[in-house]
This record gives sequence, structure tokens and C-alpha cells, in this order.
Amino acid sequence: MQQFKPLAERLRPQSLSDVVGQSHLTGPEGVLRKMLVKKNLTSLILWGPPGTGKTTLARIISQEAEREFFQLSAIQAGVKDVREVIQRARMYQGAILFIDEIHRFSKSQQDALLHAVEDGTITLIGATTENPSFEVNPALLSRSQVYILNSLTEEDLLNLVNRAFEVDEQLSKVNVEVKESQALLDLSGGDARRLLNLLEILVSSHEGKDKPLVITNAQVTKIAQTKLARYDKGDEYHYDLISAFIKSVRGSDPNAAIYYMTRMLEGGEDPKFIARRLIILASEDIGNANPTGLVLATNCFQAVTMIGMPEAAIVLAQCTTYLASSPKSNASYASLKEAQSEVKKSGDLPVPLHLRNAPTKLMKNLDYGKNYRYAHDYDQNFVEQEFLPEPLSGTTFYQPGHNPRENEFRKRLKQLWGDHYDY
Repeated sequence: MQQFKPLAERLRPQSLSDVVGQSHLTGPEGVLRKMLVKKNLTSLILWGPPGTGKTTLARIISQEAEREFFQLSAIQAGVKDVREVIQRARMYQGAILFIDEIHRFSKSQQDALLHAVEDGTITLIGATTENPSFEVNPALLSRSQVYILNSLTEEDLLNLVNRAFEVDEQLSKVNVEVKESQALLDLSGGDARRLLNLLEILVSSHEGKDKPLVITNAQVTKIAQTKLARYDKGDEYHYDLISAFIKSVRGSDPNAAIYYMTRMLEGGEDPKFIARRLIILASEDIGNANPTGLVLATNCFQAVTMIGMPEAAIVLAQCTTYLASSPKSNASYASLKEAQSEVKKSGDLPVPLHLRNAPTKLMKNLDYGKNYRYAHDYDQNFVEQEFLPEPLSGTTFYQPGHNPRENEFRKRLKQLWGDHYDY
């Protein structure tokens, strides 16, 4: 019986023109395309979610640049492996070394790359799902260009579904009707590989080969719940775990949170990855309901970095259960989204004159800073004056959440501002 490669591998793009999404990198004006046309290839860090084409782009770049291609996984490779590849690369001119999940490389492993990158022995292409500013050594980062890959849009994913049924040798034989697609899109989460895995499961699970395969939301959800987790044994499933972990903490369930945290650690997850997520969550989901949460989460990251595993699990457990048990508020995060929306809509509105800095005589003559009142000169360290640009006067971006601490915020803001803001 003939064995076929997985669908995601069979449909892997072979040129920049075949890549779905990432037009800012691969399109006619894309930086990667221009780089290849000019044959001016530099070391790169490709940063983006899973299934957005980082490995594919590395292979295409190597092929179109006509460079020898070496690949290492940061999960499995050590300093010895890095040095062996560099030694082999010296036989070629400007060979490409692709390192998947480069954020998992230790400092010593990254340092082992530096000289070879500097002298041109290798052109490094690193792939990471983590912010490289946190996990890639500054010296290595300064020698590389960082390019961001975006999650695929719903349009991108639908185009990929259509392409799979049109061009794949196996799927093109299937009589299929995509009656509903939302579940496919939702479960893929912008991840092309996950989408194609799910399609392959749907086809292989289809009973009655002489009957059309009708894809519906209910059918996709049922199949995914029973088979996708077992089918998808790589990094994609680990993102389900971090999602469940975050939602459990947000949902104030310390029992589920500690369970998923343990699942991740037992599976080999980097404890700093979890600690970073806790910092974000402490601000986004707890915020001013309990500002101590952010302090604890930040200290948790520092402690995890200092002591490492296995003891880091103790620190993570304390922080996780504290944040899960804490009052919740996303009010400050919501105010940020409101303000971002307003700035995009109204643009660069002029700052009121009385708030402007006036370091020169000319600026003072133009009334910069005139009539500004210093809050500490007044009772309760407050005096009512306008701080927003005139068109936005009275606009309320921050609405305190309904919890004891932010209820006090609301009470105080109402006392200070009266009817000026909606408190």
C-alpha cells in the first residue's frame, strides 16, 4: 500500500509565490522577495505564531538563493551539534543554517553561532514563536533582521482549503461540499498546518466513500474533539494547553490552572514561557483589581530565571494559584483598546497649549504652558483642568471594574471630576 506524506507536507509551498499570507514579506514589494532579487541575503529571525510558514520560508529562501541548507531543532541540538554543522558549512559559500525554536537555545548555544555568523560561514535563519528581544542574545540579534509573520486570515485559510481539494493528489479525488467553514477556521486558530491536519482527519474519517463529504460546523467540532489532540502530537497541541491554562487563571479556577501548568512542565515546556504569560495575564485580566498580581508575576519570572527547574515549578505554582484566586478586572486593558481605536480614528490631535513644554522664550511667547495649574498646589493635590485635546474633552476611556479596589477608584474619580467624565 502506497504511503503518503501528511497533507501539510504535500502542500508545502515551493516558491514565494505559493506562500499563503505574509504578503508584506513575500509579495511584489515584500522585503524577502527584494532581498532575494538583489541577492543580498542577511541573517534573519522569523517571529510568528505556529503554522504561519517560518520553516517553509527558510527552505524557499535557501532554494531561491541557491545556498546549501542545514537545519537544527533547538529542542534537540546542543553546542556540539552547532559546531559540527558550522564545520560542515565551511565547505560551502554562505550556507544557510535554519534553527527552529531558536528561543529555546541557551546563551552558550547562541554564543557558539556568533563567530560563524560574523565571518559569513553561515547565514542564520532562526524561527521563534517568542519575542526575540527576550530570548535571543543581543549580540546575535544585532547581527540579524527580525521579520514578523502574522496569523493567517480567514480568507487565507479558506484559500488554503480550496487549494487542498483542487491540487492535492489525494483530496482532489474526494467529492466534497464545504457547507459550513466557521468551525474549521476557529479550530485552526490562524495555523495552516493545524487546518490541513484537520482536513486530513475529516477525509480519512469519512464513511461511505461513494457519498459526498459534506463539511459542517457540527461535524468538524465532533471530529476535532475526539481525534485532533491525538493526531496533532507536536507543538500545536501545546498551544491548546497554554490556552486552557490562561483561561483557567482568568476564570478564577486555581485547580484547573495548576493542572494545566503541571501538564506543560511535565511535557518539557520552558518555565519562562509560562512565567511570561503570567505577567501578561496579571496586567490584562487582573489589572487594578489587585495591582500586587503584576508585582508577584514579575518577581516570579525573575525567580524562575534565577533558579531554573525543577524548583522553578514551586514558584510558578505559587504565582499561578495567587493570580487564579485574585479578583479580576480587564478595565485598564479595555481602556488601552479604546484609546488605540480613538488614536487611529482621530490621529494626531494638538496637545492643549497649557500642557505643552516651554523650554525656550519663543515657546513661552506662543503661550506654551500658560495657565497650567500645578496639582500639588491645590487641596487633595488636584485641580480641575482640561488634559485631553479639545475634540475629546470629556471622553472616558477608563471605566473602573466592579471590584472593591476599582470601586474606590470610581468613587474618587467621581468626587474629583464631577460630571466631566462618566463615573
